Amino acid sequence: MNAWDIVSVILISIGCFFFLGGGIGMLRFPDVFSRLHASTKADNLGLGFVIFGVLLQFDSMLAGTKLILVWLLVLMSSSTTCHLIAKTALRQGIEPWKRTVPESQKMSETQVRNDE
Repeated sequence: MNAWDIVSVILISIGCFFFLGGGIGMLRFPDVFSRLHASTKADNLGLGFVIFGVLLQFDSMLAGTKLILVWLLVLMSSSTTCHLIAKTALRQGIEPWKRTVPESQKMSETQVRNDE
């Protein structure tokens, strides 16, 4: 295993980490807009790292060019798709998630004044 192989494994592992994070974000985030953020980050960064890791293993310039073109097409299509999904969600009246504080954790006005 030479240095290029090690760098390739590291880049592909980083890409897989972004894909894993995007999958977890799709399951854990509360609304459409947050989930879109998670999925596009996973697509763009994860695929970018995986492609650059795989590029180091190719000898052919043509194959490398095709991989970079695929990544650029995914970048363009995922951002366009994300925009259209978010726009449709807003038109249908889906509100972005707002963090709420449970009643037990809310501070009274006197507690706020004392903290200042």
